[in-house]
Amino acid sequence: MEQQIYKGKLIQFHPLKIAKKEELTKNTFSLEFDIPENLKENFRFEAGQFVSIKFQAHGKEVINDYSMTSAPYEEKICLGIKMNSLEGAASQLFQNYNVNDILWVSEPAGRFTLVSKPSEFRTIVAFAAGIGITPILSHFKNILHTEPRTRLFLFFGNKSSEDLVYRDQLDNLARTCGDRLQIFYFFSQEKTGDQFFYGRLDAKKLNLIINQILHLDDTDEESTIWDAVDEVLICGKGEMIKTLANACYHHGIPKKNIHFELFEEFNDDIYPVEKEFPLIENIEVEFTMFGKKYTTHLPDNKDKILQQLLIQKFPVPYSCKSGICGSCECSLEEGEVELLENEYLTEKEEGQGHILACMSIVKSKKIKLNFDLS
Repeated sequence: MEQQIYKGKLIQFHPLKIAKKEELTKNTFSLEFDIPENLKENFRFEAGQFVSIKFQAHGKEVINDYSMTSAPYEEKICLGIKMNSLEGAASQLFQNYNVNDILWVSEPAGRFTLVSKPSEFRTIVAFAAGIGITPILSHFKNILHTEPRTRLFLFFGNKSSEDLVYRDQLDNLARTCGDRLQIFYFFSQEKTGDQFFYGRLDAKKLNLIINQILHLDDTDEESTIWDAVDEVLICGKGEMIKTLANACYHHGIPKKNIHFELFEEFNDDIYPVEKEFPLIENIEVEFTMFGKKYTTHLPDNKDKILQQLLIQKFPVPYSCKSGICGSCECSLEEGEVELLENEYLTEKEEGQGHILACMSIVKSKKIKLNFDLS
């Protein structure tokens, strides 16, 4: 038996048994699930993806997303989960569910992924903070397993060494793949022997990293390691992502090669809006959502579509307002918009007229949208 819910898009859930549960730090734990033979295909995934878990917390049904730490070749679903408070839903999940219990788990989703290039020489740099290490760990295990020529650098920030999750796994990877993987730990609330590793991962710290760690390149004496970076992965809180993504961009990494995953709601733009648009007022908007048709008017096009519809109290699905999660994906059936940033849609989807409402500015007097894509 499977269950389906609509959370922006139709999501398929299946009952899975908890195979392993482990407390990692005082406020984090991991869950591993048994995947029955008949569901193996349903739970095939790419490194960097997540699943949603449906469970009871304080007598109410909760659906939360958690990134996988397992790599695809391991053929199992392992999750890293942070408990933000004693009363939070994640704490209820930890307290009330144990090995052999059944949870409803969605099929894998998410686009914090990379195209595999096993025959190329690549340099990939990742920045993670706290529980943001989870999809990065999945990526790094997968790349080390499938791309023998790729070298990896991880810069991992935590409050203190007590909060550092998955250190054993990371250190083991560094020991066994030391010729291709280097890991650097940073602490914001714990003094370190080397002042370099004290403080948050931010633009200032990135500048130091580029000049003191990613400078000499043994493979090319005429360039630096930073010059050779092909992809950047960033995972953590919104402000950290915004700061580092812009810093990487200003240090020469194209936006299309900077990939990020949010671990909380974030309402700011990741990159500043660099375009100006002619003012259009009294815009007519028609849209379909949850099988219903709506008509409204936007006063002007100074703000993006999602923000204006939310102000009018329409229940448009979203998890971020930064073009990352894809929850507000819809099709543009009439009119014209400008998609400012896009970390989610593929070229094919854009070609089919799909847009992200949170990143779109209206450029015509009337638009028609359809949020019911499934």
